[in-house]
Amino acid sequence: MKSKKIEIIVERTKTGYSAYAQKYPIASTGKNLNLLKSNFLKALNFYFEDDHKMFSEDDLKIVLDLPQFFEFYKVINAKALSERIGMNQSLLAQYIGGQKKPSASQVNRILTGVNQIGKELSEIRFML
Repeated sequence: MKSKKIEIIVERTKTGYSAYAQKYPIASTGKNLNLLKSNFLKALNFYFEDDHKMFSEDDLKIVLDLPQFFEFYKVINAKALSERIGMNQSLLAQYIGGQKKPSASQVNRILTGVNQIGKELSEIRFML
């Protein structure tokens, strides 16, 4: 039976990123998201060392807010996404900029659109 993922909240800082676990007294930092995940895993595995548990990146559930998501994944065009999910472009821009806080249903709507794009991209094959 697969263990439940460890949810970590990631926040942007002036020097990079910081993260903390929801249910454990574990936190870490990193200049970029990949370094943050690596540093967090080291701290997590150190915390559970006496329990002989080892975790990998697959065991982490990364939680970002919308502005951080769009800052990190700049390749996602917010205008095109708003058209695709049928959301007013200005409203999505306000969510991304932090001027407005989206409801849970709006977050789900955005995430569903992003997940659909990811699914479609993962199924694409190029002709050789």
